[in-house]
Amino acid sequence: MKKLILALGLVALLTFAAGASAHGGKPTTFTERMHKATETFADVNPCTGDPGTFTVVNNGVLHVTEFADGHVHVTGTFTGTVTIDTTDPSKPDYTGRFTQWFGENRNVSTENGTFTFSVRARGTDGSRLLFHETAHFLVVGGELQVEFDKTRCG
Repeated sequence: MKKLILALGLVALLTFAAGASAHGGKPTTFTERMHKATETFADVNPCTGDPGTFTVVNNGVLHVTEFADGHVHVTGTFTGTVTIDTTDPSKPDYTGRFTQWFGENRNVSTENGTFTFSVRARGTDGSRLLFHETAHFLVVGGELQVEFDKTRCG
């Protein structure tokens, strides 16, 4: 699942880099929408550690506002379906839904961001996969002040 998180985060950063710049005194805004964007990649089940092939189909929106004084606000929400084809045929495959939200604020001296990610899926054996992650960071003057990444299964 970390690759899914990183992939969506990378999309946000690339979109931000391509679309946001300050113009005069007005804020510049940029919004990117995705519909049925599909990705397939290898990863491990975050709750069992079993390797597999993940396919995600997501819909989402990324919004960036950059102000003339250099401060920036970024937020994004993505939701969609996920299937996990577990490599070991004796282990269950999973199908379900995910939701991801992130927000970030930056100015000349401070940057902070918060991220949440949840998955609810059903296994071919009837089991349930429930996963939730919350992460946050705060950088002041180029030094990391606060950082946590908490995950929970069950």
